[in-house]
Amino acid sequence: MEQKLENKKMDRKKEFTYRGKTIEELKSLDTREFAKLLGSRARRTVLRNFQEIENFINRSRVKISRKKQIKTHDRYLIIVPGMVGMKIHVHRGNSFFPVDIVNEMLGHRLGEFALTRNKVTHGAAGIGSTKGTKSQAKK
Repeated sequence: MEQKLENKKMDRKKEFTYRGKTIEELKSLDTREFAKLLGSRARRTVLRNFQEIENFINRSRVKISRKKQIKTHDRYLIIVPGMVGMKIHVHRGNSFFPVDIVNEMLGHRLGEFALTRNKVTHGAAGIGSTKGTKSQAKK
């Protein structure tokens, strides 16, 4: 009997919460009300730019209804619950990088998920760069 209860608890996936609120409760909040749940720096940014964030969400919803891609250069926008579930193409210097917004991204900025620098992959060492190749001819 006890083992069945433990298995049921294991099978059930843990529900996402942000500061004790479920995603449904967060989506019902206004942008300024959600800002109260954020840390100090993100809260100040959202409260200063809440109109810009709301305009972005409204434009995005219109584009989704027209089945168009959402493209933006606004890497500094903070992700709020109204953006969850959207696929936003964020500019990263030379191209747009698609970012699927999920619950765990709340409070972060769009630019954090579209990296601007590539990972460096070094090739083999050239002639003369190591002691073993010092004496080799360059040509």
